Amino acid sequence: MGPKKKRRSLLSQMTSIRQAFFLSSMLLVLAGILIVVLISLRYTNSMVYENSVAYTKQIVRQINADIDSYIQYMENISTLVSSNQDLQSYMFSGDQDAGRRLEEQFATALRSHTDVRNVGVVAPDGRYLINDMETKRNPYAGLSEQPWYQDLINSPGGAALSSSHVQNLVEGKYPWVITLSRLIQNRENPNEQGLFFIDLNYESISQLCDNNSVGRRGDVFILDGKGNIVYHPRQQMLYGGLLTEYTQEIMACSEDSMRIGKGSEEKLYTISKSEKTGWTVVGSVYTEALLKGDEQTKLLYLLTALVLCAAALVIANALARSITGPIQRLRDSMARMQKGEFDHVRLEVETKNEIGVLTEAFNEMADRIRSLMEQIIYEQQEKRKSEMKALQSQINPHFLYNTLDSIIWMAEGKKNDEVVVMTASLARLLRQTIGTEEEETPISREFEYVRSYLTIQKMRYKDKLDFFMELDPSIGQEMIVKLILQPIVENAIYHGLKYKETKGMLSVMGYGTLDNIIIEIRDNGIGMDQETLDHIFEKHKVNYQSNGVGVYNVQKRLLLYYGQGYGLSYSSTPGEGTVVTVKIPRMHRRGKRLLEGIGGSDEKL
Repeated sequence: MGPKKKRRSLLSQMTSIRQAFFLSSMLLVLAGILIVVLISLRYTNSMVYENSVAYTKQIVRQINADIDSYIQYMENISTLVSSNQDLQSYMFSGDQDAGRRLEEQFATALRSHTDVRNVGVVAPDGRYLINDMETKRNPYAGLSEQPWYQDLINSPGGAALSSSHVQNLVEGKYPWVITLSRLIQNRENPNEQGLFFIDLNYESISQLCDNNSVGRRGDVFILDGKGNIVYHPRQQMLYGGLLTEYTQEIMACSEDSMRIGKGSEEKLYTISKSEKTGWTVVGSVYTEALLKGDEQTKLLYLLTALVLCAAALVIANALARSITGPIQRLRDSMARMQKGEFDHVRLEVETKNEIGVLTEAFNEMADRIRSLMEQIIYEQQEKRKSEMKALQSQINPHFLYNTLDSIIWMAEGKKNDEVVVMTASLARLLRQTIGTEEEETPISREFEYVRSYLTIQKMRYKDKLDFFMELDPSIGQEMIVKLILQPIVENAIYHGLKYKETKGMLSVMGYGTLDNIIIEIRDNGIGMDQETLDHIFEKHKVNYQSNGVGVYNVQKRLLLYYGQGYGLSYSSTPGEGTVVTVKIPRMHRRGKRLLEGIGGSDEKL
């Protein structure tokens, strides 16, 4: 039961029949190719690694043998020169003639052996002969301070081979050398000893190592008996701390190879120790680099696998396309129809099988849905127009009634001039209201409409009302739904300022933000408590004796026209006044508000 349930779960995650068919036909082919490639690569890696290790060991041993031969050759020269009677005579007797003959022998050795940088003797009494009589010894370099001389003194055999160092015994010359030195005993007085040394050119040792490569990222270096670096091709990086070699582990290793490090930093060290010199020749190569040699073989395996996979892919895809192509086209058309794109959803019926019947039924369904959608859109547009006209007609009678009532009151009081002003203001208001069928008007015109209304109300209430209006010129030509501000101003007068004992102040201010337009209507009237604010937009709470219907209808109109996130918001403090904020989108935002979400940036410009 377990495996069967797992197969159902896997198939349910596939998004198409074509995918299921394609995957099922590819799995067996890919599994076989993968197994063959993995086995081949594993075997190849193992063989390449073993061959690389064996080759590196052979190189290191050969370098060690070459160094032994080279040192042996130089030791023979050293033995030949140091056993000369002239050396005994000059060193222990001070015979100058013997010194000149010894100088000639040194010159012959230097000319015939370019590997030799210096040949010299130091007598027990401090006399010296280095290369020739003209060569001067560095007065600031004491012999006893030389590390190679200390090694010679401590050597049980009276002979020593130094590590690489700078030879500073000769004044004005500081070459990198390796020093072969030996103590010379006086044949007549065994307790008296002098010093003979040969400085071998450091370049000769480096050439022996550099001429034998152990890989693209490999190095061959030499350690002396104490683990000090005699030669390293990247010696400056070692001194600068940019490169580290595991010299202590190498010296402690009893095998001829070892691996140290992890991941891409793992190194293989092959070791060859010389019994003659006491030096250790080490081949250092990154393990990762050893396997670079099988890249061509790996590439061949991978190319073969890719060709087989590509062939299987093409065949499986062709079979899947021929079977599932019509189903996929039907799915794509359904996806377009789901997004509301009905223009290109009809499909050509290519076959008479089950898929052809399904395609024909889909075409009929798409035509029917498109027809219904067009009908619904038309009905909604007409309904919206009717609701807008109905809401506007609800506002106009209340406003007209209040204005005419004021005119009658002033006419009865024989205030003819004021009647003329109010009647003219009323005419401008009615012209704004019924002069056009357009739903929107510029904000500057809406402000003038409110200004005319407030002029009338100020004449009615005289010392009970004063007002202040300010509009940012940058938003004057922005559009707003008609007759939005007047009902709010009217409610502020009738419900906020009318019952105030002192003179009331009402201000209307409009400004723009990055995406929105904000209009604030403030009064210093009696204010409202929190319960009234909580139910301000509920229709059953409206007082119909005045134009209280305005708040409910204005909010409904704004939401209907601009959508959620816009409209009116109230804040009020009992005894201090009320602030009504009208928020609508700028014209450039109205086409995007449904896609981007409601609100926008309210950063004031």
